[in-house]
Amino acid sequence: MVIIAAVDQTEPNDDVVREGRRLADAFGAPLHVVHALDRSTFIELERGQVEDKGETVPLEEVRGMGQTIASEALERIGVEGTPVGLVGEPAEEIIDYADRNDASHIVLGGRSRSPVGKALFGSVTQSVLLNTSRPVVSVHNEEA
Repeated sequence: MVIIAAVDQTEPNDDVVREGRRLADAFGAPLHVVHALDRSTFIELERGQVEDKGETVPLEEVRGMGQTIASEALERIGVEGTPVGLVGEPAEEIIDYADRNDASHIVLGGRSRSPVGKALFGSVTQSVLLNTSRPVVSVHNEEA
């Protein structure tokens, strides 16, 4: 079993990674920090590469970009874990990865919103909560 902390490039992730590490330590499980590049980002990268070099971007290179984002999240706060890059619809990729790795928990970030909006989660967080049977920990990001 592993603990999965899913990080987003546009949101603060320190609290998500810290909570993932805390759970991993408590359960004696490895921590995997994942970042999923969505389809629109992949298409944008692909379009730019074809225009610039006349070639497509290898899928492993795109996964490597996601892995770099996950690695930077780990390095920023100085905790150990395995960085993982995924490509596809983020909620689906996070759930699939959790299922393939028999994750005991998935840790995600929530967004700071208006008083009415605080009852709602970000779309990826909401989708993961609704579509997995695994325990999900949502960490509220005050800085978001």
